[in-house]
Amino acid sequence: MEVKRKIMEAEMQMKDPNHQLLEDLMVATFSQRRKDIVGDQPHITELISRWPALFHERQIRAEFTRIVTTDLLQSFLDGLDGLVLRLLEVYKAATKSEKKQPLKDILDCLAKDDTNERRRVAALLGLPRYISGEDPSTVIRMCDAHADILDDAMKGMQVGLLIACEGSELGAIPHEVFDVAVVVEETIVLHNIKDVTLGFAMLMGVIYCINLKYPNDMKYSFEFLQRVVMKIRPDQASARVHGLRNKILRYKL
Repeated sequence: MEVKRKIMEAEMQMKDPNHQLLEDLMVATFSQRRKDIVGDQPHITELISRWPALFHERQIRAEFTRIVTTDLLQSFLDGLDGLVLRLLEVYKAATKSEKKQPLKDILDCLAKDDTNERRRVAALLGLPRYISGEDPSTVIRMCDAHADILDDAMKGMQVGLLIACEGSELGAIPHEVFDVAVVVEETIVLHNIKDVTLGFAMLMGVIYCINLKYPNDMKYSFEFLQRVVMKIRPDQASARVHGLRNKILRYKL
């Protein structure tokens, strides 16, 4: 196992690595990698150093399938698309109360530019704003793509998404996304993600692949994505998420 890991580590230093070789080695070293990750719980910098091939979109998807035996993107996107309209209607009903101004700001952005992709983003960004008591500010952050403030933007982020946008005016929904990055322990582990929805999916993948706990500030939102959107062990949903799922599914469009 260690010989294969070192071959893979050396291959990742090549300018043009052999992806089929990496795929075969990732499969062959899966059990050792899970032992390292789950048993030793290394810091993210050590994990990137030992298993650099893991931190690529293709391998995150493959590793997720090895762990959960389901396709990461298909389960996330199909599940989300089946709930988007219901989620947005539930959000609209909630904004009748003045306590949900951040949620109203998201829906106002959507009203100005209503596309399928922006509906997805509104549903995802609105989830912690809808769930009482959740604060997404330590998990989901936006910054100017051309400003040299990455360290400041990631400060305090244990796990989350950094959304780099074009222009200095950052709305409740980003209008022009330059890059989306997955952050773990104030370190970018995956970037060059093309949109926010894919970023959320890859964040779920990273959480599974390196055995992270959901951040406390958005634990119910992530549980909702896992149990309701992706339908991973839905029978194990907490009472709060179970109630939210029933409310959304009962909502008539």
